[in-house]
Amino acid sequence: MSRITLSKLAHSYLPNPKGEADYALKEMDHVWQDGGAYALLGASGCGKTTLLNIISGLVRPSQGRVLFGDRDVTDAATTERNIAQVFQFPVVYDTMTVRDNLAFPLRNRGMDAAYIAKRVGQIAQMIGMEDILNRKARGLTADAKQKISLGRGMVREDVNAILFDEPLTVIDPHMKWELRTQLKSLHREFGHTMIYVTHDQTEALTFAQKVVVMHDGRVVQMGTPEELFETPAHTFVGYFIGSPGMNLFDAELTGTEARLGTVSVPLGATYGPTTGRTQIGIRPDYVTVSGEGLPVTVKRVEDVGRHRIVRAEFQGQPLNAILPEGMTVPADPRVSFAPGKINVYANDWRIAPAEKVGGAS
Repeated sequence: MSRITLSKLAHSYLPNPKGEADYALKEMDHVWQDGGAYALLGASGCGKTTLLNIISGLVRPSQGRVLFGDRDVTDAATTERNIAQVFQFPVVYDTMTVRDNLAFPLRNRGMDAAYIAKRVGQIAQMIGMEDILNRKARGLTADAKQKISLGRGMVREDVNAILFDEPLTVIDPHMKWELRTQLKSLHREFGHTMIYVTHDQTEALTFAQKVVVMHDGRVVQMGTPEELFETPAHTFVGYFIGSPGMNLFDAELTGTEARLGTVSVPLGATYGPTTGRTQIGIRPDYVTVSGEGLPVTVKRVEDVGRHRIVRAEFQGQPLNAILPEGMTVPADPRVSFAPGKINVYANDWRIAPAEKVGGAS
């Protein structure tokens, strides 16, 4: 297992990139700690797979270095990096049995036959295929073949890292939950460094210790699920994480308040002057719907089981609020924001308060 360091890393698929817009990956410096479970999260085309392929050695970066521990592997072939990789679509040997597919990486490394049998049995149980170990892979469903790919990626215990590129795309929803749970158990047991690429926030937040959010070729935040929810470092994180995402409103700051058109909202902190576009962000979970506060127009209320989502408009802009179970929308609906839960952004990046109201900075 290894710590993975990306130093001044950037990549363009163009032979002579002229500027930042020509780069699929903008310059970045990041460290992935030895034994960590990470999710690379972002929309399609944001650079997730490019970054994963650079780490694995399938793509050489245009600039910068990749280190495993203290070893520079930027120019090392994939086979020299001692990693396992599971791709979005199944890669299996159709003429082999399920057992032989799972055993293949271990036999390639000359492992003892008894160890191979034991390890294959463990992985087969984890992916729910112990009853069909002697069946040929040909003729199995895409779902079953992808489980073989997952198993083969996880069968080795000596790898530096296991890389997953949207591995559950073809897996049915019930099995997705089970496999994510089993991946977490495997990580706790063996402590492999795991990097899991996905565009699904549920997959990312339930699997990873830390989530790496990418947007437009750039890592905009690396943090725990709680950090991404409570203090999104970029407006994209606020929008992308959460269902519904964060409410965002253009604002003018006046010390401890934000001016939204003709009304003011207390921020719970003091902010200095900002430049460029200034916005405040508030999660729907921290918007209270009552008969007091800012006037809104309710468009509809959606019942999602444990709570309801109020879809409203405030000064012509959409506003979402979470309505706890048992509460009703007043005849004259108004909203208020929890001051301590408001984030402030300048040109899409979060800015920290100069001082908390009632406390030191």
